[in-house]
Amino acid sequence: MANAMSGEQNLTTMERAAYIVAGLGLAAAGVKPRPNPLLNIAALLGGSYLAWRGYEGSCPVKAALFGPNESTPRLR
Repeated sequence: MANAMSGEQNLTTMERAAYIVAGLGLAAAGVKPRPNPLLNIAALLGGSYLAWRGYEGSCPVKAALFGPNESTPRLR
């Protein structure tokens, strides 16, 4: 059953792994103390979102750029 945040799976296994690793790395960087706490919050939120997209296997940006048929990009 799909929820509102998930779409069709459009990421390969390698892309999913990259999203998860990058997201967890960004979230881990957000844990370090910084002079501006908003940077920590932004890194934690951004990293969590990337890791979740990798877990779900769908990327709305990739879907918007390539559509359902990945052989022909929408942007030229």
